[in-house]
Amino acid sequence: MNAYQLLKNRQQKEFNAFPLGAAFSKEQFAEMMQKWGLTENDTDKIISIGYGCFIRKSDRERFDEMNARLNKEMQDAIAADKTGDGFICDMFYYELANHEYCITYDLEETFDALGLTETQVNADKRLLRGLEKARKKYLKNYND
Repeated sequence: MNAYQLLKNRQQKEFNAFPLGAAFSKEQFAEMMQKWGLTENDTDKIISIGYGCFIRKSDRERFDEMNARLNKEMQDAIAADKTGDGFICDMFYYELANHEYCITYDLEETFDALGLTETQVNADKRLLRGLEKARKKYLKNYND
């Protein structure tokens, strides 16, 4: 497992442990609200965070703090890779594989998953070096 995957997995575990709910039907909404000790009419006590997911208003500050901290951890790990040969390469390698670059040869989904644009990558020598190294490694492993 590479450094990016280790960080991503740890962060996902923390995110999954946060008390958020998901509801895509009336029944699921009722179950989610009941789990929080609320009724279906207590909609003033919850906030939608998009994609059918909700948090309690009382958890909003903790949720925002967690997301800011997780984002900072990722940005710090990227910044610490001064050459692009370490964490950045691992990051691109993982996301290239995750988005089946070997089939599409399209970088858009990889960039989207990382919150990056092609312009940003091209403007940062470390990112560009890490991407190129990851692409070569990924395609070599795929073709072998």
